[in-house]
Amino acid sequence: MNPLTVEELAKGAAAMGMSSVELVGPEHWALLKSLGLTCAIAPSHGFSTGFAHQEEHAGCVEALTKSIDACAAHGVPSVITFSGFRRGLDDETARRNMIEGLKKILPHAEKNKVTLCVEVLNSRVDESMKGHPDYWLDRVEPALEICQAIGSERMKILFDIYHVQIMQGDVIRRYRQCREFVGHIHTAGNPGRGELDDQQEINYPPIMRAIAESGYKGFVGQEFIPRAADKLAALSDAVRLCDV
Repeated sequence: MNPLTVEELAKGAAAMGMSSVELVGPEHWALLKSLGLTCAIAPSHGFSTGFAHQEEHAGCVEALTKSIDACAAHGVPSVITFSGFRRGLDDETARRNMIEGLKKILPHAEKNKVTLCVEVLNSRVDESMKGHPDYWLDRVEPALEICQAIGSERMKILFDIYHVQIMQGDVIRRYRQCREFVGHIHTAGNPGRGELDDQQEINYPPIMRAIAESGYKGFVGQEFIPRAADKLAALSDAVRLCDV
């Protein structure tokens, strides 16, 4: 939403009746609270590092511990995490490392009642902020397998509709496939990660109806990159489209 400041975005979101501005750090949470908002999901380590590599476990655990502590102190329900890049790893090794690494931090998340949401990102699009070539967790199925293997109510999937559409499509069926483990949802238009308008291919109203009908009670984050000059108007349009 650049060039909007967090305060400008938060005030605009509150005026629209939204309940959260997400992935902003603890330094902004008092502002959100003063406007009747929360941070639905907190940041932690970046997507280029993650639990797919054993040598990155310690750094990820350290970052997540700090984020979980902040979430617990401020009533923030979830924190984001990632697999990191493949860098030559085979799938089985990456999956095993993910499970091993996430189990190191999950007791702390469980103790503090904070949910870890691991994001599925696309590895096909080679454009900054629109895709992540070599990202390992680029499909729904391995994310589901990891959550099932860990078996904790505090281990969930961040289901990003834009990324799932690029990698696999069939979004409603993919969502239903892993519904039990979906802890957070993101939107954006495809191609381009722009507005959810008629210039992109994803039909959001039926997807949102399927999500609502499934009993999902979590947050849906609008994570698109507006092309229009009026960023808040674009956000308002997306909110109305998804309000089914």
